[in-house]
Amino acid sequence: MDIYHIIRRALITEKSTNAKDESNKYIFEVDRRANKIEVATAVEKLFKVKVLDVHVMNIVGKKKRVGRIMGEKRSWKKAIVTLAPGNRVEIHEGV
Repeated sequence: MDIYHIIRRALITEKSTNAKDESNKYIFEVDRRANKIEVATAVEKLFKVKVLDVHVMNIVGKKKRVGRIMGEKRSWKKAIVTLAPGNRVEIHEGV
């Protein structure tokens, strides 16, 4: 799988910003077919950093109602990437 298709986007929330500041962890939305090894190599090659650990989790889409019609949000995969001390991802800087 191409490294540009593995990492979909960086999740920038209050919780992810605190994780970045306290323990050098970055949170990304990744492709649902990607595993931990593919996520680690993609982050290392894209951002030129050293990855120590990767945790992945599947987020199940929630059911939503609009009037009488029931819909469902899409399911996706989230990866929490721990970087080595001194490394950082530039897209999170200035947030």
